[in-house]
Amino acid sequence: MELSFERIEVLLLIAAVVAMVARKFRVPYTVGLTIAGIALAISPLRLKIELTKELIFTAFLPPLIFEAAIHLKWKELKQDGAVILTLATVGVVMACGVTAAGLYYFAGWPWAAAVPLGLLISATDPVSVIATFKEAGVTGRLKLLVEAESLLNDGTVAVLYGVALALFAGGEVSATGVIADFFLIVVGGIVCGAAVGGVILLLAGRTEDHLIELTFSTVAAYGSFYLAEHFHVSGVLATLTAGVLIGNTGYMGAFSDRGREALVSFWDYAGFVVNSLIFLLIGMRLVFQHVASVLVIASFVVVLVLIGRAVAVYASCALFARSARCVSPQHQHILVWGGLRGALALALALGLPKTTPLHDTVVSVAFAVVAFSVIVQGLTMPPFLRRMRALPAPLAAEGNQP
Repeated sequence: MELSFERIEVLLLIAAVVAMVARKFRVPYTVGLTIAGIALAISPLRLKIELTKELIFTAFLPPLIFEAAIHLKWKELKQDGAVILTLATVGVVMACGVTAAGLYYFAGWPWAAAVPLGLLISATDPVSVIATFKEAGVTGRLKLLVEAESLLNDGTVAVLYGVALALFAGGEVSATGVIADFFLIVVGGIVCGAAVGGVILLLAGRTEDHLIELTFSTVAAYGSFYLAEHFHVSGVLATLTAGVLIGNTGYMGAFSDRGREALVSFWDYAGFVVNSLIFLLIGMRLVFQHVASVLVIASFVVVLVLIGRAVAVYASCALFARSARCVSPQHQHILVWGGLRGALALALALGLPKTTPLHDTVVSVAFAVVAFSVIVQGLTMPPFLRRMRALPAPLAAEGNQP
């Protein structure tokens, strides 16, 4: 069943009601939406809207990444760049290694199934992470570390995922080729984003109409992503680059005063709408994914993923323990438990070749891990953040806001 305008209206109405209820009972909004999606799928309405890789990549990811990127400050990114890059590269490799090795040695899975699952589930998801931490009211350096890592590790996963699939399909893979592909995907994505963002800034500087400026920003969000994907480089990094460029330089005369105010409000609303649709559809898809049939192995994978995340965070941060960019133990604990999985992992799972060993099991396990991440980790994040004293007292008292 396609996601038509009529169904979008129904889903948005449900999302608005869920937002009100979630705020009243202080339940994370993303959790409420996922549960509402499950309820909707088993209701007499029997809606079955397909959550596909194409829908996630072409419609949902660009606005969410752009909305987060325009708030990232270049000065802060530069200061913590080494920590973020280490988490997004070395950390991803370590997390994948733990999960894949655990499945191979203890569950008897072939490497051709264990490695792809380990990769697609090892990267933290920008959709889930940004939504959850934004709701909780996290600010400062912790917010930067969590969000920036989730946005940057896409490049690492994209390269290694492609290499793994080629390797297990019998293709030739070399260390030089892997490094070259990594730089091509990363640098190519950044170049595409910078090119589109630069053109948009030049055009926006020639108008004072805030509606035209908003239109230009929409073109930047989607145009950078599609251009990068067309050249088979990182769309996530392209949109991230365009967003950071516009967010950091667009306020220096390119956008009018009214345009700057409208930009923030418009993309906040766009993020709310897209998040609403994503988590409702995730909940609905869970009902039809036969997750219950893989409950035992999925529970084992959840444990492996959490162990892998802990190894990745603590080992990566240990490299900076004696430097000025040292990450506090409290922040490290939050990075471990806050490494949420979501739509990005599902998109990669849904795009897995049918010839992959244990294909259906891999996809169902990926959905189960995402369900645990969104519901269990999502529900426990606000109290965990308060226990780690990562929330200001007023925000903690107000509860979660959509």
